[in-house]
Amino acid sequence: MAYAAAAGTSHSLTSAPTGVLALQRALVWLAGASGAIVFIEPSPYELVTLTACVLFFGTGLRMRLVFMPLLFTLIVLNVGYSIGAVPFLDKPEVVNWVLTSWYMAVTVIFFAMVMSEDTEARLDMLRRGLIVGAMIASLAGIAGYFRLVPGGYDLLTLYDRARGTFKDPNVLGAFLILPALFTLQSVVSDRFDKAFRNAIAFGIISLAILLSFSRAAWGGLVITAAFMLALMVFTSRSQAQRSRIIVMTLIAAILAVALIAVLLSIGSVADMFKQRASFDQSYDEGRFGRFGRHILGAQMALELPFGIGPLQFHTYFPEDTHNSFLNAFMSGGWISGICYPALVFVSAIIGFRYVYLQVPWQRGYLAVFSAFLGVVGESFIIDTDHWRHFWMMLGTMWGMYAAAERYRATSARIIDEPSAAS
Repeated sequence: MAYAAAAGTSHSLTSAPTGVLALQRALVWLAGASGAIVFIEPSPYELVTLTACVLFFGTGLRMRLVFMPLLFTLIVLNVGYSIGAVPFLDKPEVVNWVLTSWYMAVTVIFFAMVMSEDTEARLDMLRRGLIVGAMIASLAGIAGYFRLVPGGYDLLTLYDRARGTFKDPNVLGAFLILPALFTLQSVVSDRFDKAFRNAIAFGIISLAILLSFSRAAWGGLVITAAFMLALMVFTSRSQAQRSRIIVMTLIAAILAVALIAVLLSIGSVADMFKQRASFDQSYDEGRFGRFGRHILGAQMALELPFGIGPLQFHTYFPEDTHNSFLNAFMSGGWISGICYPALVFVSAIIGFRYVYLQVPWQRGYLAVFSAFLGVVGESFIIDTDHWRHFWMMLGTMWGMYAAAERYRATSARIIDEPSAAS
């Protein structure tokens, strides 16, 4: 945590004392690291973010006017969920689901306010914390899968897939994508010693994603990494930097293919890989398969203004929605069904506006934005509406939007002052 106290305060818009800044940055780091341990409830992430909320508000945190549309949409979204839950308030799991949704909304506003100040340092602390958490979850999943820990296979795997410190292998894979992007950025752009350390971390995280056997995570890592690297090339400030990113990307791709080839030489890994890589999974096909349920559920959504209530979809169909946008309609009716996609897609559209803005935290922004778009894509085939890291990324992006606008305004004022003086 020495970095927390020593980090430069350039571009920081907070006047808090050094000790308070160090505490705040340490809390951001802890929030990122604790996000990797969610196999118990309440999870360490909930406890850490709740504690961080209290301490941040006690040491200085400001609600900004720019966050009002975000706050309003989150409130309306959860009001819809709450109305849909009224007939089922006697069911503890429904009450818990609604309360969790409200809490996720609180974390969005919290991270937005946090990241709108001292942005460069706090984003770096979040990055560091996420990488540490990802290493813990990845090593746990790998150790469990290869039976390196007594009793670890039953605890750290599910359905012969690595789940590490998560309840579900799919969520493990999805969580690891953003830390993987952070480490990949270092591999392709930092000095050798730092790039080498991050290359090891990237290899470990990527291995854990592979062993989670989550098709969405596999595709998500490849697509978001390609998208992020393309943005890094387009936004690079020199030809030498662009050339290095391209060359290092090619080397990383070759090494990744070699790693996969070695792993596929292991019989159990190869068998599971072939099974999961198939596109003819039984739960995806048929009238009541994943995509069939999407069509039938969409028809129901048009006929039910108040939905059917949270966690009730499985009473009509064999499984849950596996589509967050459809789940918003089913759980909270037209109110939530309209607010949820509006919140997600408006945030994504705004995000494209800041891709080329040269702020000190631009590199980190590109990773968060790419990972966020990856989860948005996943939301069409899986329920992501209670993924902690998704709401963390959403709030973080809104905080960076606000900081970027202030940075742009400040930079323009600095440029105009000498012109006025002359």
